[in-house]
Amino acid sequence: MAKGINRGVIVAIIWALSASPAPAAEIISGEPRIVDGDTVQICQTKIRFAGIDAPETDQVCLDAKGAKWACGIAARDELIRFSAGRPWDCDLTGTDKYGRSLGKCFVEGEDVSAWMVRSGWALSFVRYSHEYNQQEAGARNAHAGLWSGAFIAPWDWRHRNNTTLVLGALSVPVEAKKTLLGAVSEAQAPDPRCTIKASIGRECIYHQPGDRWYAKMRIDSSKRWFCSVAEAKAAGCRAPKN
Repeated sequence: MAKGINRGVIVAIIWALSASPAPAAEIISGEPRIVDGDTVQICQTKIRFAGIDAPETDQVCLDAKGAKWACGIAARDELIRFSAGRPWDCDLTGTDKYGRSLGKCFVEGEDVSAWMVRSGWALSFVRYSHEYNQQEAGARNAHAGLWSGAFIAPWDWRHRNNTTLVLGALSVPVEAKKTLLGAVSEAQAPDPRCTIKASIGRECIYHQPGDRWYAKMRIDSSKRWFCSVAEAKAAGCRAPKN
């Protein structure tokens, strides 16, 4: 031990450092622009809800009667209705690999992620967190939202194939599974703002209206629609080289 330093002083310093509170999470407030069921933007900050996963904008599900419906758009629109122009408070806890902020958001004190999962419009993202497992169990038992019919978990749908597991209350015939593996529409964008096409094979390449390959691309289970270049890049896609 260095001369002149009292052991009690060293212990006191170590205790003080260990007792220091962790840095507070960054808080951002304002009325959000709803990007999809688990992503919003407040001012210039894009926020991905931590701990949940909602269907993609171009994802298709089956309703209680086995009919095809645009569940990703429905989840987004339900979040818009829930928000109803009210200001949000979001605690930012980090960033994901695409540079989006990760966080938990509240509207008048209510946890938005908990509401989305409890209402059946998103799933507990158990790969990263089990915080919303209880809300998911309640939605599943109540056949709420997505759970009223049949669907593919968003994390599986993004990398889907013929062996992908189907969830929900509806028993799915073999031919109906082909519907779930597809996008909302092969010929038309799921939303007027979502016109970017992308392949999702070995490498994801996105194409914007007007480029040389755009009109030739038919949307099937190996393709996706995106609403912006930023969204396509966040999914790991790149622009064509020529």
